[in-house]
Amino acid sequence: MKHTRPDGIDPHARSRARRRALQALYAWQLSNTAITKVIEQFRNEQDMEVADLEYFEDLVRGVEKNLAALDEALAAFLDRGIDQVDPIERAVLRIAAYELRHRPDVPYRVVINEAIETTKRFGSEHGHTYVNGVLDHAAAAWRAAEAQAARRS
Repeated sequence: MKHTRPDGIDPHARSRARRRALQALYAWQLSNTAITKVIEQFRNEQDMEVADLEYFEDLVRGVEKNLAALDEALAAFLDRGIDQVDPIERAVLRIAAYELRHRPDVPYRVVINEAIETTKRFGSEHGHTYVNGVLDHAAAAWRAAEAQAARRS
């Protein structure tokens, strides 16, 4: 059953796209396989008909294309080097950073909540608290007006 909003977006399909993007980026980080090949493998092997394929590809390609800038932007909010962050949490942070910086159509609270839920599902036991802390600070800096307005309401 589809849960499409009036704007045509299915939030459940978007959530699945984020989870698949995490899995794809995790595989890419570990294997150094070309991102196009990773995307192709996921299109063929994963249960992609329940995910927003266009959004999945945007996240994966967007993170890969903007990797250096995303890592540099995240560095201001990390307590260690990005390469020392757990690989799952690193991929989640990169996806969320991409959404916060390049997808203003997605509310920052949605980005943070999705990152937390994805980390709870795939990450270490307390990884979601680390991700939450980093992204709270990042959102306050990168989406200051939106974050301030949300805090006032």
